[in-house]
Formats: sequence, structure tokens, C-alpha cells
Amino acid sequence: MRSLHDLDVAGKRVFVRADFNVPLENGCVGDATRIDATLPTLRWLLDHGATLVLASHLGRPKGKRTAELSLRPVADVLSSRLGRPVTLAPDCVGAETEALVAKTNRGDVVLLENLRFHPEEERNDPGFAARLARLADVYVDDAAHRAHASTTGMVPLVVERAAGLLLAREVEMLSRLMRAPEKPFVAVLGGAKVSDKIGVIEHLLTRVTSFVIGGAMAYTFLRAQGKPVGRSRVEDDKVELARETLTRAAEAGVAVLLPLDHLVADKPEAGAATRVVPAAGFPPDMLGVDIGPETAKRYAAEIAAARTVLWNGPMGIFEIDAFSHGTMAVADALAACRGVTVVGGGDSVAALARAGKTEAVTHVSTGGGASLEFLEGRELPGVKVLED
Repeated sequence: MRSLHDLDVAGKRVFVRADFNVPLENGCVGDATRIDATLPTLRWLLDHGATLVLASHLGRPKGKRTAELSLRPVADVLSSRLGRPVTLAPDCVGAETEALVAKTNRGDVVLLENLRFHPEEERNDPGFAARLARLADVYVDDAAHRAHASTTGMVPLVVERAAGLLLAREVEMLSRLMRAPEKPFVAVLGGAKVSDKIGVIEHLLTRVTSFVIGGAMAYTFLRAQGKPVGRSRVEDDKVELARETLTRAAEAGVAVLLPLDHLVADKPEAGAATRVVPAAGFPPDMLGVDIGPETAKRYAAEIAAARTVLWNGPMGIFEIDAFSHGTMAVADALAACRGVTVVGGGDSVAALARAGKTEAVTHVSTGGGASLEFLEGRELPGVKVLED
């Protein structure tokens, strides 16, 4: 895979496929982590004389133009971060956009409007890909991996192409986890569903020393062990799969740590009545909203002893302060760990930022679902096309 340093970009229009799929709050960017992550690539290109044509999706507009999912707030943040004007194009394709890009000079920055305002983007439509390619002399992918028009379809139509600094590091760090992780290797997995993480668990089963499980997915595993979980969320159709996974882990000598105690509530809302209960004493009329303090200590100790840690998924409903202590404890433990620490998944990244620990870990993955696919051992079309 070619890197940014292999390119000569002076005086050229560089199409950068970035991931600016950021949360919006009242029309403003709520968390700029993904924008900040691609700034090193953008600054490198500008320092080497490029004109930037930036492209990204935002949300799920389903092929329809909506003011709520315009990239205008992203343009404003980019302008502030880069210290120069960022022009938001009227669209990502079309005569008006092409004319705007044609008039740019060295050092100018144009942000194309939301790619997913066009259904052809996710369909990887050849005609749409060709229209995007007309905007570029050089193609740089710094985020996206799926087979869409802006990530695979247009790439062969641009003579020069490479991975940006963020994507190159993402592939390097995730490949290191798969190829030769230093042991002990601990995978901390949380979130709502076993079904979202089962592919990762199976692919990591021969690589990790232990799995540390939290979030609602833990209740499916606990149900598989015959333990009480009250009214907690359980994927009933995945209980047998969870039981089989626990058996395979035991056969492979891989420890699976599940909650020893829980924070339970009468409802999953702020202001709910809560209490800490042991795993064996889970009340039938309550539901789990976070791991308990003993579990948090046990998980922190497991992380502290590790040489490699992967974290994907919160330990509870961390968006609510009263339910966030377990997730914050994991964030603190990763920050203190002296090994290689990799954090991925939107919720985990947000929790890390909330804890003020983003700079304390080795790598923050912004690849979202595509990163999970990589950890499942699946080929990423957006990476492969850069290797061809």
C-alpha cells in the first residue's frame, strides 16, 4: 500500500476521502475527534503544496438531501483547525462543483457536500465514481474502507493514489494486533449485542490471553451460564452461541471475565433508583446498567497486567453519569497501562475523550464498523484497492 510520502502533490488537486461522520448537537459538531484525527494528513498535503478536495459522508440521509446532515458544521471546524478558509461546495458532483474546484489555487481547501445525499455513493455506481474522479489529480484515503464509489469505485480512475497518515497507522496498528501481539493480550469488549462482536471474538480466540466482557452483551453470556440477569437486555437467540463460545474459549485456555457484581436500576434512565448487587443476587425486577465496583477493580487489574489491550464497547450506559463509572474505570486503566493500547468503536472513543485520556493510549481507531470487520479477518475493499 502506497503511503503519503510516496506522492508528489505540489500544485495538484488531492481528493481526500476522510471520515467526518461526527455527532451533531444543535447544528454544531458535538465531538471533533474524527476531524482532528485526519488533520496531520491535511496539514502534510498543504505543507507540500496541494489543493485539497475533501469528501465524507455524514449520518444516514438515504440518498436524500437534508439540511440537518449538511457538512457545513464540519467546514466551520476545519476552517478553525486549519487556520484558513474552507469552502463548502454546493454538492459533491455536478457542473457547479466542478467549476468551483477548477478555480482553486494551491493551498485552497474545498469540502464537498455529503456524499450520501446521492444513493449512487453506497451503490458504488460507476458513473457517479467517474464524476467524483474528475475532481482529482491525486487520491488519498484517510478513513473509509467499504466498497463505495468514493472509496473503491473512483480509485482506479485516478493515476496517483495512497493511504493517508491516519489510515496507514490504522492498518499498521490493527495488523499488529492480528499478527504478533505481545502477551498477555487482553480484549475488552462491551456494547449492546453479542451478535455485533461474535466475529471479533472468534477471530481473536487464538490470539488473546483473555476476554473482558461488559455492557449488555455480558448478560447474554451470563444467561448462557445459567446466572440471573433480571430484566437486563439479552439476545435470546444468541444464548446458545454464547455458551458455545465460552466452551471454545475454555478449550483454548483463554479466560473469559464476566461481571462479578452489577449496578442495577429500575429503568435505564437518569434519576432511576439504583443499587449494587452481586452476580448471584441479581433482583428479578431490575436491569443491569453498568458493571459493579468489584468488577471494575478486577477488570482494571487484568488490563494493568497486559502488554497489549484492545478495547471496543462501553461497560454500561455511560452516557448517563450515574451509569458511567465502569466505563470510566476501563478508560483510566487503559491510560495507565504500560503496554500497547488500542481503542476502537464510536462509544469507546467518546468515553475515552470524556475521561480526558485520548492522548494516553497508543492508538485511537476511528474506523468504526470497518475496523471491526478488519478484526474479524475480513478483507477491506478500500484498503485492497490501494494495494492494486
